[in-house]
Amino acid sequence: MSVLSPVAAIGRSTMGALAAIGRIAIFAGRTASHVFRPPFYPREFATALAGIGYFSLPVVGMTALFTGGALALQIFAGGARFNAEAVVPQIVAIGMVRELGPVLVGLMIAARVTSSIAAEIATMKVTEQIDALVTLSTHPIKYLVVPRVLAALITVPILVGIGDVIGVFGGYLVGTLRLGFNPAAYIQNTVDFLEFWDIASSLIKGAAFGGIAALMGCFYGMASERGAQGVGRATKASVVAAAVLILAANFLLTQAFFSV
Repeated sequence: MSVLSPVAAIGRSTMGALAAIGRIAIFAGRTASHVFRPPFYPREFATALAGIGYFSLPVVGMTALFTGGALALQIFAGGARFNAEAVVPQIVAIGMVRELGPVLVGLMIAARVTSSIAAEIATMKVTEQIDALVTLSTHPIKYLVVPRVLAALITVPILVGIGDVIGVFGGYLVGTLRLGFNPAAYIQNTVDFLEFWDIASSLIKGAAFGGIAALMGCFYGMASERGAQGVGRATKASVVAAAVLILAANFLLTQAFFSV
């Protein structure tokens, strides 16, 4: 028995993970089935737009600005080993737009929005507010989940676009003020190097990451156990799941978009 215990533990973990994936897939399907069905809740949707989009701008902007600046410093230091310091504008642009911009915004949304959604919905479940919605003939997925997922699908690509611009601007500030690049040449190299598909892929990733972040917050909030500990576990699990899925989705989308 002791020899088989590790195998049994791996099997239980694998089955648990597969069961969780199945529950998430069913939840996502139920959410999608309610998107175009009336009634609609424009007030909840507008509130979610502001909470997910507008109020996330400060953290997204600061994260992108410092990341772009740090990226410029690292590329310059690495390029100096091969006499390739001139590639800083191009690599900062492609690094921010293709990868760092979408991923960092997605992770910031997971940290800020996913946790907030999970805690809010889990608290509603603990205090029996979701049961009250059912009593009032209001479908919880229709009222709580759909507006938040739709708002994330719309606002996170916008946040990614803003983050990309701010990140490139952070590299521009470091490149011109610290590393001695000519401002006009830096901008020209950035514009010339970026292609339409670089920008489009960044926005598509933003939509995917936003949907994942909102869906994980709603799923774990609705699946929360009773009590304060249940709310805490749901919040923690939602952020972990959102972050892991965002990174996995980033790999798959990058493979699909840019594989040779």
